[in-house]
Amino acid sequence: MSTITHPRGAIAETWFGQALTCRLWPLLRTARPRQWVKNALVLAAPAAAGSLFSPATFIPVLGAVGAFVLASAGTYFINDACDASADRVNPAKASRPVAAGEISERTAYTVGVLLVLLALAVALPLGWPLVAVLGSYLVLTTAYSRWLKHIPVIDILVVAAGFVLRAVAGAVVTGIALSSWFLLVALFGSLFIVTAKRSAEHEHYLVSGMARATVQGYPTVWLQQVLTLSLAGTVLSYATWALQYIGSDVSLPLLAASVAPFLAVMLRYSLLVSLGAGESPEALMSDRFLLVAGALWAVAVGGAIYLA
Repeated sequence: MSTITHPRGAIAETWFGQALTCRLWPLLRTARPRQWVKNALVLAAPAAAGSLFSPATFIPVLGAVGAFVLASAGTYFINDACDASADRVNPAKASRPVAAGEISERTAYTVGVLLVLLALAVALPLGWPLVAVLGSYLVLTTAYSRWLKHIPVIDILVVAAGFVLRAVAGAVVTGIALSSWFLLVALFGSLFIVTAKRSAEHEHYLVSGMARATVQGYPTVWLQQVLTLSLAGTVLSYATWALQYIGSDVSLPLLAASVAPFLAVMLRYSLLVSLGAGESPEALMSDRFLLVAGALWAVAVGGAIYLA
């Protein structure tokens, strides 16, 4: 016996699916899924300590990653709501859903606050230290969206601090002691990535004449000086950690050898930034040289720590 589908039902079903897609797609775009890879920094401390794959470590670390994904997505909504009027006159940002009117500013604020509360709810069972770190991140990013992004130097330091707090979160949720060299690698590496982004934005401003006042206020020479400082600091801090590792739980020769591919990654990234490709760090992950050098570095470090 055949079943006949009523045309009106099919039309209604199609309409509902299209309407749902039209509503959800702008929300997903505002949450910036491509940016979520930054939250993988939460894994850094337990991975470097050689305990990432222990069940007692892996589960809380995944929870911390989830909390930071929700928190960062929430701050993107709040940031876009704050910047809606400015984004509308910026060709590079005018297509953002809030600026384009696909999502109202009120809806963006509401969704942002709900995501932030959900992030705190996820973090709470994992301990107060994680809640404190996540709370610091939320306060910092909210202050950045409202005021700090307009203060030269402070805006770069605040964004870099957001990266460092992610790395700290992975340590506090697992009770791992952070080494000074690990923190320095996180600090200088974050400063390098953020300054590279500002440098690319500044180059775009020199060509188009459009950028927010903070970016306009950075001289090219100063940005190059900070890039050089942070690049040198990242490489030297990592090399010191790898070459002066204290302990018997790793393969020291293999860890020392990881300095070479790490240096290659940093130099290649620096070259791409000099060519004007630093505005979207996540886009650089498609570079074949970076992928190969990064894989060699991961194999060297992973082998030294987990196969010793």
